[in-house]
Amino acid sequence: MAPKAPKAVLFIVGDYVEDYEVMVPFQTLQAFGIHVDAVCPGKQAGGIIRTAVHDFEGDQTYSEKRGHNFTLTKCFKEVKVSDYDGLVIPGGRAPEYLSLDQAVLSIVQQFHNADKPIASICHGQLILGAAGVLKGKKCTAYPAVKPFVIAAGAEWLDADPISRCFTDGKLVTGAAWPGHPEFVAQFILALGGKIKGGNKKILLLVGDYVEDYEVMVPFQALLALGYAVHAVCPGKEAGAICRTAIHDFEGDQTYSEKPGHNFTLNASFTEVNAEEYDALVIPGGRAPEYLALNEDVLSIVRSFMSSSKPVASICHGQLILAAAGVLAGRKCTAYPALEPVVVAAGGQWLGPDPISACFTDGNLVTGAAWPGHPEFIAQLMKLLDTRVDFA
Repeated sequence: MAPKAPKAVLFIVGDYVEDYEVMVPFQTLQAFGIHVDAVCPGKQAGGIIRTAVHDFEGDQTYSEKRGHNFTLTKCFKEVKVSDYDGLVIPGGRAPEYLSLDQAVLSIVQQFHNADKPIASICHGQLILGAAGVLKGKKCTAYPAVKPFVIAAGAEWLDADPISRCFTDGKLVTGAAWPGHPEFVAQFILALGGKIKGGNKKILLLVGDYVEDYEVMVPFQALLALGYAVHAVCPGKEAGAICRTAIHDFEGDQTYSEKPGHNFTLNASFTEVNAEEYDALVIPGGRAPEYLALNEDVLSIVRSFMSSSKPVASICHGQLILAAAGVLAGRKCTAYPALEPVVVAAGGQWLGPDPISACFTDGNLVTGAAWPGHPEFIAQLMKLLDTRVDFA
């Protein structure tokens, strides 16, 4: 029997919640050992909500595209506030209609009255204001929500840069998904948690059409731990973007693909010195198909593996490991369609059943797909001797 999680957190979500704003904190908190439930009014456990990809692409306001399908874990009507230590409210368009739902507002008020931590980001503050819990509080939100926040009686705090987050008592607020590392870190503190062993430096190898979740969830989760995380792509410099791809199962024989967020690189590939890093992370998607042909990429992978530094690779990332010749004799998993590749490269195939299963073999952590992120990140944390402790 698995040990009881030290904390339990509730997410209130709805259709067209922002894609990153639900999944990044949802999977990150699980990776840190917290039990997380996600509910939506009118929907049951196992039901799905649609998500929205919000990004800035040169227009006067954010663009919107269809995101992943997000699976709920609990029936909304079964929620008991006493079962949870904290509440998270993601943004997107869902808060517009959730702020009209009296049952949602009642739950928020109960968390507030019990002095339990509440973390809300972007448009989520529409729900807080409608619940009457912002009066006298200092908070931020997506800038367009400022007039409402002030009208609800709060003291407005500008999020400059947009990644800034603030804590006032047990209330943590952020303006948009770029702020997730600080948002999650502050929420962990509000829950009584402490991060130990976060002084690490991580290299993240990405490319165009990397899977949307598989790049951003580990990137922001590791930043939330206090790691320095450098995301690089061959042929691109710091500040450039990589296009991402949303891979999901929607009733076809294989995964569908939709355009995702634009991911901004924060370091230059030409300046990478593998010796300076403590670990390497390789996301999946379609990027590994062409990155596996790049000799500089393969050289970096071989350097990490030969020095026995942790390497964590997920989904199609194992194409790069196979091309680098580092899988011989290693136990690993990958996206199921890559079994022939892993076997041909001399690896011992471990079937991912369920698809969220991840495995560690020495310094190598492998996962099959983005549903496995909590285990994937947790296993990498263990190799890096990092943990989140709660009082």
